[in-house]
Amino acid sequence: MGIKSDGWIRRMVQDHDMISPFESGQVRESDDGGGVISYGTSSYGYDVRCSDEFKVFTNINSAVVDPKNFDENSFVGVKSDVCIIPPNSFALARTVEYLKIPRDVLTICLGKSTYARCGIIVNVTPLEPEWEGQVTLEFSNTTTLPAKIYANEGVAQILFFGADEVCETSYGDRAGKYQGQTGVTLPKA
Repeated sequence: MGIKSDGWIRRMVQDHDMISPFESGQVRESDDGGGVISYGTSSYGYDVRCSDEFKVFTNINSAVVDPKNFDENSFVGVKSDVCIIPPNSFALARTVEYLKIPRDVLTICLGKSTYARCGIIVNVTPLEPEWEGQVTLEFSNTTTLPAKIYANEGVAQILFFGADEVCETSYGDRAGKYQGQTGVTLPKA
């Protein structure tokens, strides 16, 4: 199994619509010339953007976080160009991009150093072979101060690992519960 390069990513997008919308290079400026946290194709991965749709964790209802019986009232929906995450809390968001992972590829997603250096951890579970959808992103604010996330800018890098052989059973074959998700998707039991 080996990591895939920028050339492979561009070919897969062209041949299989693997990432949509797709940016073939690194974008570091906004349309108005201002700086942005970079997104797009990198040497060995793709930097995804966060949409303007967030769910910020709140405990106003004194709920218990239970992955088998998740209470949607534990989140407050926010649609904005920025999201403020309270101290020692977290928020969910989704990628702007819709991904279609090939059958012989596994991805791992890592947070960008710009956010990590601010104490903001981005967690995304691996994207399995033949999974597709908008990726739900988890942001943890590990600081004692409020933290800001910017919509439509880079938040995480996806690394693509090509297998030596095709898997026997893909996520698509199993009809996984998060297959084809759009929007911020909460836990499903």
